[in-house]
Amino acid sequence: MSRQRYLFTSESVSEGHPDKVADRISDEILDAFLAADPYSRVAVETMTTTNRVVLAGEVRSASSLGKDDLIERARYAVRDIGYEQDGFHWKNMEVDVHVHEQSADIAQGVDAAGNKDEGAGDQGIMFGYACRETDVLMPAPITLSHRILKALADARHGGLKELGPDAKSQVTLQYENGKPVTADTVVVSTQHADGLSQDDVRAIVTPYIEKCLPEGWMPKADKIYVNPTGKFVIGGPDGDAGLTGRKIIVDTYGGAAPHGGGAFSGKDPTKVDRSAAYAARYLAKNVVAAGFADRCTLQLSYAIGVSKPLSLYVDMHGASDVDQDKLERVLMELMDLSPRGIREHLKLNQPIYARTAAYGHFGRIPDDTGGFSWEKTDLVDALKSAFNA
Repeated sequence: MSRQRYLFTSESVSEGHPDKVADRISDEILDAFLAADPYSRVAVETMTTTNRVVLAGEVRSASSLGKDDLIERARYAVRDIGYEQDGFHWKNMEVDVHVHEQSADIAQGVDAAGNKDEGAGDQGIMFGYACRETDVLMPAPITLSHRILKALADARHGGLKELGPDAKSQVTLQYENGKPVTADTVVVSTQHADGLSQDDVRAIVTPYIEKCLPEGWMPKADKIYVNPTGKFVIGGPDGDAGLTGRKIIVDTYGGAAPHGGGAFSGKDPTKVDRSAAYAARYLAKNVVAAGFADRCTLQLSYAIGVSKPLSLYVDMHGASDVDQDKLERVLMELMDLSPRGIREHLKLNQPIYARTAAYGHFGRIPDDTGGFSWEKTDLVDALKSAFNA
């Protein structure tokens, strides 16, 4: 029997965290290529440090985007996040570009040819997860961690000058009978203007924490830690280097579910690290939304150059009457899980990725321009019909 009473913790980082700055730049560049050519192949990594951004990777595209265009997108991303500091400024930072043509060896495995469909861009395993802990069918600790930082970022963009772009949050929830019932501990560390005391920052941040937690969940004062080191003026890439793809648990389920190990940002939808992880979340969310289980974990696996997944595995954690073998077959029938099938079903060949770079790729609201299409629950009726539910 699974444990029923326990504490569980997840963390989030803000859009101004050095790694998230790198993710945002990589996804801005991806969006620029997809806007110009929806079938662009892009794998761009970013490194950030004191007043320097380094771009590296490979691209194949019919677009005419060049070095100056990539530099412009990097500056736009940093300016939009809000960095105008001596140690990291969108206008003054140096941008090095080391982006080259996609490897012909990779291209031949991915491209469709003759009777061969598009193949996966790499081998790998991808996981999707959904649960009933929140209205967006996500684990509560990571959802609340994201919401706290998003609320602070919205306030900062709305004119709150005392806080800087770099921030982290961490939420520990108490679970009873396997369900979250209250917040035990909350940690928020946020960059702030010089001259503010720890108490000043605490007074600014605490109302946002309370606003984001469910009513009655606010921890006692001694279990709320705001800037526990005392001072956080030097932040962002000036305080610590950032790299694309270093926050994969923040990007997904906060440690509440397995992760295949692949990062998302900067990768076009032929890369199953990204697209198949989106598909796995989409299927798992629809299974839970259909009422088949309170929790669903789904795994896909691929081989480079092979179009169809090697395996699909569904785990409903023992709390479902649904035949899981049949469910796996039904899901394969409802969605073509080849790279081409995924991108066409979820309409992924669009410039929709910069908005995913912070506050999680999952648990978001699908938007009118195609963003977060993997969060739709439009397979529920078909699933219910297949099981006469």
